[in-house]
Amino acid sequence: MTMTDIEATRWRTSDRAKTAIRLMAGWVALLWVLEVVDLATGHTLDDHGIVARDPESLGGILAAPFLHFGFGHVASNSVPLLIFGFVAALGGIRRFLAVCALIIVADGIGVWLISPSNSITAGASGLVFGLFGYLVVRGFVERKLLGIAVGLTIAALWGGSILMGISPTNTTVSWQGHLVGLVAGVGAAFLFRPTRRPASLTP
Repeated sequence: MTMTDIEATRWRTSDRAKTAIRLMAGWVALLWVLEVVDLATGHTLDDHGIVARDPESLGGILAAPFLHFGFGHVASNSVPLLIFGFVAALGGIRRFLAVCALIIVADGIGVWLISPSNSITAGASGLVFGLFGYLVVRGFVERKLLGIAVGLTIAALWGGSILMGISPTNTTVSWQGHLVGLVAGVGAAFLFRPTRRPASLTP
């Protein structure tokens, strides 16, 4: 690798980091704007969450991750979403968006199927748990030391909170959504792992 190649790689990495932080800052800002709109309209947006096994609420699968039940709810998801999203997006914006789409859809379907009857679920926590699972196992799946180190660091810092969030005894949160999101994130790490290029012989 020449010096020019090294400089180009550094530039691409810097550019990707700027794109990732802008994307996640905008994403989190959108959550707050939607909650302001929800408050201003008498919490009408809350009705667009996921109602368990209600066919009319299937559209909530895509809407629910962007809606919250109050500013405290938004605040609790904002920091981990910003951090996990930024780190995950550094691996490639397109792959990150595909991972998020998988987690959101799988988590939404899971919540719709197994949540308590007549319950309404909304919030970005399912995506947060999914990104946590994705980041923790991604390095092991891809066999990259940096990814493993990042995953272990994230597990050490947030693992306790994640375990509490998927506990069925915690009735104050949608542990079903947290658990399904976590599993979906782990699955995404396998599904969207980069394909290895076969080695070629040079003359």
